[in-house]
Amino acid sequence: MIPRRAAPCRPAAPTGKPGRWLRLGLAALVPLFGAAAAHAQQDCDLNGRSVNPSNGASTDGKTGLMRCKDRASGELQREEQLQNGVYMGLVRIYEKGKLAKEHSVNAKGNIQGRAREFSPAGRVLREATYDDGQERGLVRSFYPDGKLRRVVFYPDTGNGSERASAEFTERGQLSALRCADAPTLSPAVDDAKLCGFAGTGASQVELFDAQGNLRSRLAYVSGKRTRSQSFYDNGKTAVLDETVGNQRTEQNYSSEGVKRRETAYLLVERANVRVREQAFSEKGTLVRDQRWNSAGEPIVDDSYYLNGQPSSKSAYGNSGDMRTVEITEFYDSGERAAQGRYQVVGRSRQIPVGTHQRFSEKGKLLAESTFDAKGRITRERVWDENGELQRDDEVFEDGSRKAFAQ
Repeated sequence: MIPRRAAPCRPAAPTGKPGRWLRLGLAALVPLFGAAAAHAQQDCDLNGRSVNPSNGASTDGKTGLMRCKDRASGELQREEQLQNGVYMGLVRIYEKGKLAKEHSVNAKGNIQGRAREFSPAGRVLREATYDDGQERGLVRSFYPDGKLRRVVFYPDTGNGSERASAEFTERGQLSALRCADAPTLSPAVDDAKLCGFAGTGASQVELFDAQGNLRSRLAYVSGKRTRSQSFYDNGKTAVLDETVGNQRTEQNYSSEGVKRRETAYLLVERANVRVREQAFSEKGTLVRDQRWNSAGEPIVDDSYYLNGQPSSKSAYGNSGDMRTVEITEFYDSGERAAQGRYQVVGRSRQIPVGTHQRFSEKGKLLAESTFDAKGRITRERVWDENGELQRDDEVFEDGSRKAFAQ
């Protein structure tokens, strides 16, 4: 096998679409080469002999620990292990002469085994275990005082996507939680208790912000969140999300504590199908009520005036193969104002069909329009407040009209 000759001081081309490196231009190249020049001011030695990491010939076939120092200050900046000319094994990075990072790499240059990061005081800030560059098992990060900041669990196989996690504030209070389908965060965190795996019913979890304010309350059963309640700065509920059986309900509140929206979902094969949504005014009165069937098709869409009277009612149904909606509008007194039937075409388009009527607030018929199957008006009649017919027109495709002949 031909030894891999690494050149740490060489600036790497940015990743992305072909040609991006060329498009960076001279302005981008200056700081990159400036950084390379800064690295060139290091003095490196291997087994007591001077080597140049940028020149593979100086390390070809050699084994040992290469140590590089800043030429001006003499401070140690990094240590890298070589095996037969290949950068493989221990790697240590120093900042201002103090150890900042420590890990090992395999023959492919990927991190292998334990990796740690340190504070200037020497405390561990992060520790993880890698397998060919992929994080595995528990990965922990800490605050400078040593308190746990975040713990994440990665599975032993796959692409290394995060499975479970917990985060803490500097006060040591839990600030975020993600549960897996089994306890995975022990011994760093007792997620068997937090995520409801203890077999004693739903867990009760509280999350806090950096100032120590309660931000949310959660409940878990066997790793699944069954209830979530978040709060405003004033302590009032912002969102309440709860799952019971196969139905999930989400309620949204104003900062004054008034419910403004409630949405119900049907849980079907890992999907949430919206089946009802209600909207409320600033004072908490119902202003709209919508309902859908399990297939996501609308069934009811009713709206209301602030005085509580209905503003409009829409009832959906089927007429043969045609999906229709019957819409009735109202005056704020509760009296019917208009009604008509529409053919539903797609999600947002409706075609008027049949006879549509408009009424006075006293309930008298004022106007009537008739539409054909294509939504074109074919006849239009108008009455006065006394019920006397004022106009009866036949309407043609081009918009012209004439008196309707009996």
